[in-house]
Amino acid sequence: MTGLYYEEFTVGETIEHERRRTVSESDNQRFCDMTMNQQPLHLDDEFAADTDFGERLVNGLYTMSLAVGISIPETTDGTIVANLSYDNVEHPHPVFHGDTLRVQSTVTDKRETSDGDRGVVTMHVEVFNQDDELVCEFDRTALSLKREFVDDE
Repeated sequence: MTGLYYEEFTVGETIEHERRRTVSESDNQRFCDMTMNQQPLHLDDEFAADTDFGERLVNGLYTMSLAVGISIPETTDGTIVANLSYDNVEHPHPVFHGDTLRVQSTVTDKRETSDGDRGVVTMHVEVFNQDDELVCEFDRTALSLKREFVDDE
């Protein structure tokens, strides 16, 4: 377990996640297949060539899911009760096959639950490509364990 307990999150803190991932054509294809998303902009080279992008784009939900996965070790691995919401999702720049993505999370809010046993933490997650272009951003809210209420048996 490497995640943070509620008490360890600091509002305003930015966590630069160490892991990066180069997105492959196979990643995009499998994600589209698993989610039954047959949008030709993601899958059809000829169709995509005739768009403003000129080539296929990586599925935006894959980009967002990858960002959550990359962020988990330094934020909520083993310390989360549940993800409560993903809000304000934006994709300001497309992701293409071969792009290498990095992620950072900034803690924007935290509050204890009404019973005081847990806490709610909100993080603004940003995803950048190898050229430091912002390709995705969203707010992730998680219900976190408090260290004092964890049974260390």
